[in-house]
Amino acid sequence: MAIGIDLLLFIVSCLVLVFSGVLLVKTLTVLSLALRLSGFVVSFVLMAISTSLPELFVGVTAAMQKNSALSLGTVIGSNIANLTLVGGMMIIFARGFKSDKDSRKGSWFMLLLAALPMVLMFIGNELSRIDGIILLVVFAGYMIFLLSRKRDHHFKDKVGAPKALLAMLVFIASLFLLYYSAKFAVKYASSMAFDLMLPPIIIGLFFIALGTSLPELVFGTIAARQRKPDLALGNLIGSVIANSLLILGVTAVIYPITANFFLYLTSAVFMMAIIFLFVVFLNTDRELSWREGMALVIFYVLFLIIELNIPRFLT
Repeated sequence: MAIGIDLLLFIVSCLVLVFSGVLLVKTLTVLSLALRLSGFVVSFVLMAISTSLPELFVGVTAAMQKNSALSLGTVIGSNIANLTLVGGMMIIFARGFKSDKDSRKGSWFMLLLAALPMVLMFIGNELSRIDGIILLVVFAGYMIFLLSRKRDHHFKDKVGAPKALLAMLVFIASLFLLYYSAKFAVKYASSMAFDLMLPPIIIGLFFIALGTSLPELVFGTIAARQRKPDLALGNLIGSVIANSLLILGVTAVIYPITANFFLYLTSAVFMMAIIFLFVVFLNTDRELSWREGMALVIFYVLFLIIELNIPRFLT
């Protein structure tokens, strides 16, 4: 009986999740028209930063507890999951899609900006408060660069202030729906897995890991299937940049970030390799194929295997 209720609530949560994802794609499209900015920029500024808030809260909390290494691990893990698990499944579900010019340019910035905290970490063996300020200044500079770029005057449709305001309100409401429906979907899926006596590690690695990425996955998949790759890729690329600069910057300013060198080196090298691979996929033939999506998901599985086995070499 209990598993039947969990299944019903899980289905309802998934339906709300998809509905909110559709609303987000529609409202961001309207907002891009109203602001005369590309979908990539609007998705980066609104969606990517919004979906990075949980990592920001983790970073601030960890820093206040003088455990800022937790934030570093969260950022690296989140970046890898976004570009492999989320990006790969998004590409597979959308059966591949073309990449737009803004996204291809943004991907090269992502590669450079994600490398900055890694370079600073290697130079000083930590991310100091000065390093944190540098990351925040670079993030602010990149945001100004995006928002100050020449407006696209090729939009034929004009959106008035009332419609734009309504779109913003619907965007905020849809974002809340997306977060909470994802949270309940994970809760009831985990409950069903427990009732079916699945191993805890399976629940953690699959249900929880996928569940924390559901907002990005649903939004990106819907945007890609509706042939709006600028929205899908703006969210992915923006999340990686926001994680690497904004979140690590705020965390380091509150409390310097230090970490186990071997664990950090392994994760950081893997993350940069994944980012480079994603950039190559994105810029090759100006599209992302379902085969490349499969390759990204396989790399995520490989990352999990490596990370789970590293502690054995350290003992």
